[in-house]
Amino acid sequence: MHIPEGMLPGAVCIAGYALTSAAMWYSLKQINKKEDPHKEIPKAALLTAAFFISTFILIPIPPASVHPMLIGIIGAMLGYFAFPAITIALFFQAVLFQHGGITTLGVNAFLFGTSALLSYYVYLYAARIFQSKKYQQVIAGFLAGISGVAVTVFLFYLVLILFLPTTLDVETEKKAIMLLSLSHFPIMILEGVFSASLFGYLSKMKPQLIEVIK
Repeated sequence: MHIPEGMLPGAVCIAGYALTSAAMWYSLKQINKKEDPHKEIPKAALLTAAFFISTFILIPIPPASVHPMLIGIIGAMLGYFAFPAITIALFFQAVLFQHGGITTLGVNAFLFGTSALLSYYVYLYAARIFQSKKYQQVIAGFLAGISGVAVTVFLFYLVLILFLPTTLDVETEKKAIMLLSLSHFPIMILEGVFSASLFGYLSKMKPQLIEVIK
């Protein structure tokens, strides 16, 4: 779901960088409020690498190929660290492999990063609602995993539909974008199940890696 070079007008790309800068500033501000802001850096680095690699794992789902996103997991596990982690991974993907683009990096980072932060709040809210010790993290993880993919796909669909270049065959492109978006439905379910399993396991074996809601 990376938006490549040339797909968005210059004004939108500039706006993307402005929004990403503001979101990055806010995220870093929230991180610095923590008692030990450096404590989460190793976990953030690990998940940055996982996100970097996951987007190169292509899964054929006709008529397209899609890749895992891990947005929900990253958001739930990192909180405000998710935004800088995702931005760094996207930068290296664009520079090293032309996956996405430099001009669209701001837009991509804002859309992925915002989805991760929303997933974080979904995770916290769901964990507070489902107070059962047995299923709390499983349900919260499942909803975070699903929301990470759902929000990301929706935002990318919205941006691409609104700002498609007029030089392209707009109707054909819209159909292709719709099919690509629908192709992510199986990924959404799979990531929800994987997130639920992961958080259920971590809540028992390594609760320090996740924010266990009492």
